Amino acid sequence: MLPRLFRFAVVVSLAFVCGVAFAQRLSPLTSAPDWARLEAFQNTITRAEFLRMLDKVYAPGGAAAGVIEVRENEAVILKTLTPPELFVLRFAKDAKSAKAPPRNWRAASALPRAKANRPLEGVKLALDPGHIGGDWALIEGRSFQRGKDTPVREGEMTLLVAKLVAPKLRALGAEVSFVRNANVPASPFTVDALRPAARKEMQILGIAASRENYDGVHDPQKGDTVQWQAERLFYRVAEIHERARRVREKIRPDLTVCIHFNGTDWRDPENPDFAEKEDLHVMVNGCFSADELRFDDQRFEMLLRLLTRSHSEELAAAAPMAKALAAATGLPPFTYFGGNAVRAGSDKYVWARNLLANRIFECPVVYLEPYCMNTELTYARIQAGDYEGEREVAGKMRRSIFREYADGIVAGLRDHYRTTRRAKK
Repeated sequence: MLPRLFRFAVVVSLAFVCGVAFAQRLSPLTSAPDWARLEAFQNTITRAEFLRMLDKVYAPGGAAAGVIEVRENEAVILKTLTPPELFVLRFAKDAKSAKAPPRNWRAASALPRAKANRPLEGVKLALDPGHIGGDWALIEGRSFQRGKDTPVREGEMTLLVAKLVAPKLRALGAEVSFVRNANVPASPFTVDALRPAARKEMQILGIAASRENYDGVHDPQKGDTVQWQAERLFYRVAEIHERARRVREKIRPDLTVCIHFNGTDWRDPENPDFAEKEDLHVMVNGCFSADELRFDDQRFEMLLRLLTRSHSEELAAAAPMAKALAAATGLPPFTYFGGNAVRAGSDKYVWARNLLANRIFECPVVYLEPYCMNTELTYARIQAGDYEGEREVAGKMRRSIFREYADGIVAGLRDHYRTTRRAKK
């Protein structure tokens, strides 16, 4: 009879061959993970804590079944599905004997007390303005325009907000870095350089390429072209990987804030539809699906976040930021009805979701999604531009939407660090 450990691997391998798991082992443009890094986390977490984080945060609904087996004293993890290779993580006997996990960021609770007027003293923060903007906005699908109005380009708006936020955070003592500070790509790749990877991805996904290039934004077969797939790899994958490298190797922050504006499908970017409502939500990493955990890199990245205890730091920052943003914007909470997100904690604004940015940035990440760019009110406020004080917009005196957003971010971070550092004995 096969040893139990090998039986576990064989069962999963057979399931993989029979089509239960994805045949693709690595996400696009991703290198094989260095599983040896997890050796540093031996005896740093108890079985109870590992199970709690797995079941409640990272792999709810049994999503890790078949790739992670939790035993009495260890977790047996598949490093690869075919051929099956195993990594064994040993649990600490109890919380008292658990070793401190290694990590390259500092929890707010571990920082020394700070002056009341400089609660962010010594904190290293990274601001990641979402998307690219500029000439890339239309390719990203984050641009639309009505008539001769000013184009709405999310990448440009998020950078404006970040530039309003940075000096205010520095005045509170923070060391602030931009993951990008211009409306140009961070990635060294070009779209054309990614065409071979696009063809490979299309083959894996079973997409038959209609032709190399598409013919404008209204081309009905745009999605079946190599050009479109290469563009998606460029701005959705290569760009985020380069930002992650900057965060990991250069900035090494205690917290990264990803700044975005929400929006619904506006169909035609030259004649966009208006949405009916706007809302707010804040995201932390979590809620990996069973399919996602069949990718070797995503399984590894989930474990790295779980073992470094990123979630507790993310949640501690996300709740006050959500509260401050809700107060600044007056927006109601957004609700996910699908299975791609779960509530994180008790805050109705905060959700756990597995996104590339909040997964591969090797530090705590808070991901912001307020407003809705294509509601009539938000559109009017964007058209009004940035300004000091108040102006009449849509029949009411209002602040600049960009300054409103920026002040909400600053207030949330101020409250988080002030409260957490004050609570420390």
